[in-house]
Amino acid sequence: MSDFESTAVYQRRVEAAADTIQGAWQDQPEILIVLGSGLGPLADAVTKPVILPYTSIPGFPQATVPGHEGRLILGWLQEQPVAVMQGRFHYYEGHSMQDVVFPIRVMQQLDIKKLILTNAAGGTRDDMHPGDLMVITDHIGMLSESPLRGPNLDRFGTRFPDQTHVYDPAWIERAQMCAKRLGIKLHSGVYAWSRGPQFETPAEVRLLKMLGADALGMSTVPEAITASHGGMKVLGLSCITNYAAGLSDQSLSHEEVMIVGKQAAEQTIQLLSAILDRSPEG
Repeated sequence: MSDFESTAVYQRRVEAAADTIQGAWQDQPEILIVLGSGLGPLADAVTKPVILPYTSIPGFPQATVPGHEGRLILGWLQEQPVAVMQGRFHYYEGHSMQDVVFPIRVMQQLDIKKLILTNAAGGTRDDMHPGDLMVITDHIGMLSESPLRGPNLDRFGTRFPDQTHVYDPAWIERAQMCAKRLGIKLHSGVYAWSRGPQFETPAEVRLLKMLGADALGMSTVPEAITASHGGMKVLGLSCITNYAAGLSDQSLSHEEVMIVGKQAAEQTIQLLSAILDRSPEG
């Protein structure tokens, strides 16, 4: 027996969730922003918010990780209508990959064309330190399950999507320009995804460094692949919350990840606000 929902059943679930969101807010979101561990305070920057707990959205999975509140916030950021996910879903929580990327499919159903993914990540480079930010230029996800495995959803994209520019070059350039103007140190690099929930071992870190990984984490890549499949423009931002295993004497913990993420939230808000600013001075 297949471990996948039928395409028809999954599509109906997507449509039901989209209808609920559309009925809760009269405006049309243009951008979806997904907040990573410790970055929940970013949601406070949204004005005139309409808050939907995930429990109120049909078909939505539930977030179980500390630091992921489990709310969809609809409102305005830099005078742009946005949807903000305050909490995401991870494969390691036991969700199917279909459910991990379910919100992305719902937003595609709502015709949202842009996606900003934020995450907390471990850094592998000597020049990156806890609290630094990195714009993702590419990713390594081939060692884990693809979110496109199973029946293709032709409604959203092709069976074999190109992955040359998963992360939009124009948005990367704008992020770098805005960071420079604000005096924010913004690295650029490759993000590697592992399924978790255990942190990578020192040997795995050495391997991933050899493959070209600059930051390591347990999210983002499934969502980025799914967004790219559906034609969304993607920007990925990592908050470097720790040195990857074996690169320092400090033991890794989720508590430390959340602390550093919250400390970096202010400059992340500044950067995102500048990126989204459509005024002539922005």
